[in-house]
Formats: sequence, structure tokens, C-alpha cells
Amino acid sequence: MSPWSSMYHADAIYLVDAIQGGEMLIKACKPALESSYITKVIHDCKRDSEALYFQFGIKLNNVVDTQIAYSLIEEQEGRARSSDDYISFVGLLADPRYCGISYLEKEEVRVLLRQDPKFWTYRPLSELMVRAAADDVRFLLYIYHKMMAKLNERTLWYLQFRGALYCRCYCVNDNNYADWPSLPPVPDNLIVEGKAPEEEILSVLDVPPGKMGCIIGRRGATILLIKESCNAEILIGGSRGPPDKVFIIGAVKEVRKAEAMLRGRMLDL
Repeated sequence: MSPWSSMYHADAIYLVDAIQGGEMLIKACKPALESSYITKVIHDCKRDSEALYFQFGIKLNNVVDTQIAYSLIEEQEGRARSSDDYISFVGLLADPRYCGISYLEKEEVRVLLRQDPKFWTYRPLSELMVRAAADDVRFLLYIYHKMMAKLNERTLWYLQFRGALYCRCYCVNDNNYADWPSLPPVPDNLIVEGKAPEEEILSVLDVPPGKMGCIIGRRGATILLIKESCNAEILIGGSRGPPDKVFIIGAVKEVRKAEAMLRGRMLDL
């Protein structure tokens, strides 16, 4: 998460600067960010949720993640995608079904950020920084409405449920998320003849010291093979998240399969 947050309302875009405004300003947003009645539209919420939780104690809630929505729509319309095939925000904007525009500033900012990781800490914000921050949210509501019109009742529930799992993903604590909002229940209209949609879970797997390289493999070959063998999303904390954990999201059967394969790699080597 950058040291600013962009918020788009129907009449304006607000840039909330965590550096100049400090913790007090971000925490003023806490009731809205944690509210079950206010929908937050974000593209790939995992890292934003992690930063809000560990830096400000905010539990991001009631999120519509356009990355998840895109995958669900592709699946619903018969265009199968692997669980490791994510649409970037730039790619989503370029898709003519949703927006059909190029996001040149984002690419320019990525280059500058690679050259100088402290890029977003400089003040005052340059015109490019303000424009890029605003454009991160400028088109989200437009895309959101287009996506919501495509989703059916089943995929709408999965969108809500997976969004809650994504928000929790990197926010590891000692109480197994007991202090987080409850996961959304299955609506009665999706239970047919006593059968509900397949349950999905988030599993956090601890990796012993020195074993993460065994799991990832040379140039990522091992983790890629495991991902291809399981219909589940497998994420590694990396430099910005818990470095000794693997996060698995998906249907219970597929998550257990991924766990077994990952544990096997830890024991074999």
C-alpha cells in the first residue's frame, strides 16, 4: 500500500495522504473501511488490507474486488482461467468489455518506482503522482457497475465470500481471525435440495526455516507445478508479507491437496 489512499465518490476523488495527515487521518476512515454497509471497490485488495491491518489496526470489510469479479465472470461465461492467472488493473482497464483505455501513467510510475522505491514518499506530490493516484480509482465504479450486471446470484455470493478471504489473507494473527467480521453465509436461494455451493477456505501453512526455497524451486518451477496441480490460489508472503508462510485459498478439497503437496516438499528436501 502506498502512503496515500485514493477514494472515489460520485462527485469527487479524494487522496488521503498518510504521510502529511498521519495516523489520525487514516483512522478517521476506519468506520467506513470496516463497515458492513459501505461497499469498498478495490482491484486486488490483499496488500491494501495487509497494510491497513498492521499499520493502523483496520480490518477491511465488505469489499468488491474487481480482480476476483473478473475471474468469476470468465468462469461463468465458460472461459476457464487457471487459479494463478490474474488480471492486472492495467489489463482490466484495457479490456474493451469494461473500459477499453490505456493507462500510460501507471506504466510510467512503475518504471519510476523500480528506479526509486521511495518514489511515493516525496512531497509535495507531483502532477504525475496526483494523476496516477486519482486514476487508480477514477474508473473503478464504472467497471464495478459493468461487472455487477454480468454476475449471477451464485457468482455474486462467491465474489462477496472470496473478497472476505482476500481481505484476511496476509493479516495473520494469533486468534485465527476471531476478531474479524464473520464470513458471509450462503443465501437460502443458493441451497438447492439441501446442497449449497462448494465451501472455500483460507489456509495458512507455516514453513520451517530454510525450507521456502524448496517450496519455490529453481526459478519458481516447484511452486508453479503445485499450482498447476491444484485448483487453488497459492500465495507467498514475500518481502512485504510474512516470509515464513504460504497462503492457500480455494475449495476445501483442493486446499487440502495443495497442503499435502507443499508439506511433501518440506519433508523430501
